[in-house]
Amino acid sequence: MTRIVEKMQGSAGERRLQQAHGTAGRAQRFYDQQMLDHLNERMTAFVGRQEMMFVATSDDAGECDNTFRAGPAGFVHVLDATHLTWPEYRGNGVMASLGNISENGHVGLLFVDFVSDVIGLHVNGRASVVEDEVARAAYPELPVDPVPGRRAERPVLVEVQEAYIHCAKHIPRMAKAPRKREWGTDDVRRKGGDFFGAAADAGPRPAPAAVTGPVPGPLTRWLHSLVPGR
Repeated sequence: MTRIVEKMQGSAGERRLQQAHGTAGRAQRFYDQQMLDHLNERMTAFVGRQEMMFVATSDDAGECDNTFRAGPAGFVHVLDATHLTWPEYRGNGVMASLGNISENGHVGLLFVDFVSDVIGLHVNGRASVVEDEVARAAYPELPVDPVPGRRAERPVLVEVQEAYIHCAKHIPRMAKAPRKREWGTDDVRRKGGDFFGAAADAGPRPAPAAVTGPVPGPLTRWLHSLVPGR
């Protein structure tokens, strides 16, 4: 049975602009016909075929970050209709997305298939960063990646709040070409080097201020409650 998002769809800003520009009726049809508060079977299958996604986060002050995540097909794992997870692999150590999530759990995920379906899927929700053993205690079916450098250091778990299509009309079709991926490498050349010349332009930076540790989000606390002895 299909469920439509129960809360008022769209932000207050969206609604104001729709009224101002005469698009409220068109927008409402989209909310009613295309937006769900869960992942249906087709969405779940689509996510399972994807090898990349874009992740939007912001800190508690609203400063935004958008990044790219990739892995083998199915690296984003749908746990059930309202929860999904992806593995955080070893990166550059900055942890920009995870730092934002530790302050502000709202995330926007975008999956785009440029090769086969030529369609996109938005998934918005509340994310929490957990340790691998905690996630596996709650979800023993989580796959274990056998490739060194591609093993998750910690997963991100998302409670789905909105799921909706990204229309196909402006998505370019691309052909997939074989490429050897260097998972987990620190080789500067293989990582792209200083392609944009940032190192030459960077000036002296002030020492970072001391910060306190992140406060676990509600999903983290819930997962910890599922693990015996915690």
